[in-house]
Amino acid sequence: MAEVFALLLVGHWLADYPGQTDRQAKRKAGWTEGKDDPHPGRHHHGWGANLTHAGTHVAICGVLLGIGAALLPEVTLHPAPTVAALAWIGATHSVIDRRWPVRWWMENTGQAEYLARGGAQHVDQAAHALALLVAAVGLAA
Repeated sequence: MAEVFALLLVGHWLADYPGQTDRQAKRKAGWTEGKDDPHPGRHHHGWGANLTHAGTHVAICGVLLGIGAALLPEVTLHPAPTVAALAWIGATHSVIDRRWPVRWWMENTGQAEYLARGGAQHVDQAAHALALLVAAVGLAA
């Protein structure tokens, strides 16, 4: 399980940082503002950026799992659980990146000050890591 979790975490980092465009980062939550947006506010088109970004996660994690299965004897994958794990990763990443779940969590668990000081990014990454752990446990079961 540890090997699979490591592969998924590295895949997450690759997709979330070097694999994410500025446009995706700006629009994935469905909230845009600024001079480049003539209609600032919440937009349905944010889903396009969001799902493209989540798809990048699925693709990169899938490639790394395949490489891991080919090179690491500890990593054995079966098609149905692998597809389910990748779907889980894509879906959870998409929902977490809409930002409202992290905001809700922080506002309702006594972290409003941490939220105001920029802590949302850290809680966001913790939520993603938890989702990846669930996927790794599922693949190892």
